[in-house]
Amino acid sequence: MQAFTAHTGLAVTIDSANIDTDQIIPKQFLSKVTRDGFGVHLFHDWRYLDDAGDQPNPEFVLNQPRYKGASILLAQENFGCGSSREHAPWALADFGLRVIIAPTFADIFYGNAINNGLLPVKLAAEQVQQLMDEVAAKEGAEITVDLQALKVTSPSGAVFSFNLVESARHKLLNGLDAIGLTLSFEQSITDYEAKIPAWYV
Repeated sequence: MQAFTAHTGLAVTIDSANIDTDQIIPKQFLSKVTRDGFGVHLFHDWRYLDDAGDQPNPEFVLNQPRYKGASILLAQENFGCGSSREHAPWALADFGLRVIIAPTFADIFYGNAINNGLLPVKLAAEQVQQLMDEVAAKEGAEITVDLQALKVTSPSGAVFSFNLVESARHKLLNGLDAIGLTLSFEQSITDYEAKIPAWYV
């Protein structure tokens, strides 16, 4: 998993609340069990005018040239609600997004995002709205998210603080998924096992 310390990137807004996981990655694309290849299907029903995904919807924000290469997504409250599919953060990350900023997230999505190296940032609704307004006002507007300092810097230079539990912050800063976190204690595990009598195990 790629470590996350700080990231500056082009921001894009989907100004909607209650964006659920079926909108993020529809159920017909869930047959794969590897993490790659989902980005093309991200927000499929909004991005495309046809079921096959051959006709991009020119009105959808991710298809607009000014947002090509965006790596930070702004949204409204309750992002990632609905079913608990882990494919949702896979699709967002495979598309190239590193950060999602919203007032609130669905709990399961929030945990899945962190476990897959995608940073979910909770800010007050008025702060999210300010970021959206600044991004809309200036083409190429970039936002900086500093995980070490727990700060978000807007295109105009406004700075907002956010919180993240230390265990999640540690995993992201060090690029550790659940397996990687366990392996970071490999020596301690080995030392402990060496002390256990053979008959016990």
